[in-house]
Amino acid sequence: MKASQRTVRLELTEPLRISRSTMAAREAVWLTIEHEGQRGHGEAVTSVYYGLDTETLGRLLYAESEGLARFGDPETALETFRSRRGEATAPPAVAAAVESALLDLVGKRAGVPVHRLLGAHGAEPSAATARTIGITAPERAGAQAARLARDGFSVLKLKAGAPDPADDLARVRAVRAAAPHTRLLLDPNGAWTVQESERLLPLLCELGVEAVEQPLAPGDPEALAKLAERSPLPVIADEDAVDVEDARRLAGRVQGINVKLAKCGGVSAALRIAEVIAGTGTELMLGCLTASTLGIAPAVHLADRARWIDLDGHLLLAHDPWTGIGGGDGTVRASRSPGLGVRERGDAEALA
Repeated sequence: MKASQRTVRLELTEPLRISRSTMAAREAVWLTIEHEGQRGHGEAVTSVYYGLDTETLGRLLYAESEGLARFGDPETALETFRSRRGEATAPPAVAAAVESALLDLVGKRAGVPVHRLLGAHGAEPSAATARTIGITAPERAGAQAARLARDGFSVLKLKAGAPDPADDLARVRAVRAAAPHTRLLLDPNGAWTVQESERLLPLLCELGVEAVEQPLAPGDPEALAKLAERSPLPVIADEDAVDVEDARRLAGRVQGINVKLAKCGGVSAALRIAEVIAGTGTELMLGCLTASTLGIAPAVHLADRARWIDLDGHLLLAHDPWTGIGGGDGTVRASRSPGLGVRERGDAEALA
């Protein structure tokens, strides 16, 4: 086996504002693992929040993948890589990209899609995905919501955490009026205090918001759990639920945990988290960073295991360099094709 890398820039259709930052683009590093003429692919994206730039990602991906050749075949490499994750020191985003490339390659060699490798049976996983609307003027948010509802989106996720919480409420009202039949999720990215949360959550419940992600600043999961206990609507942990041990501490104490492969360490870690919270009253949400179809695809193969799906990172891009999971009509779908079931677009197709 041999590994190679490529760095690309992913431009968003428009800047996305959340409570702590505004993003217009990010870089992605693509990892390709080749063996006997077949290739598997994975993607890691830069993140200021997680302290990952292209240089760091490239160096760590090289370090993680350079030793794969000694295993002889991708199947052994995947099994060993997954069994040793508890000993690993690489950031979760790097581990997720390596595992993605190995899963893609092993699936292609076996002639089966990744969800079959993971034990799924029946139809290919598919789910309605939330579509994110950033912090913006209420009128603009309402217009976006109406357009997205016409396009087929049944779930909308609103970013919150404006300096004045009244602006968040106004945006929710505008979206509710413009798209009255959609399910609404809200994500302040940890911008509220306990007092603000206790005041706002009942109002959001009255407006028909289905659940709120990480209303409190991360770092005090006990406070988040106490808030969830008395909240009138489900509270989903995100920044306070990074890995399996975080999930174990919060299982049964919050209503949901947002699992992002780049945050927890990949598909195997996501499956362990799902196992830990099963039957506790805490349900799974599958989330993502802004990324291409290649970066989102592994999570789509888990889509039938979650209550909430927020896998729209590729839909925020001006030009997605990969294709294969859909989503433009509000539904993401795993393919029947072997591996991840995605392919890189040609230059003309990507710019069309």
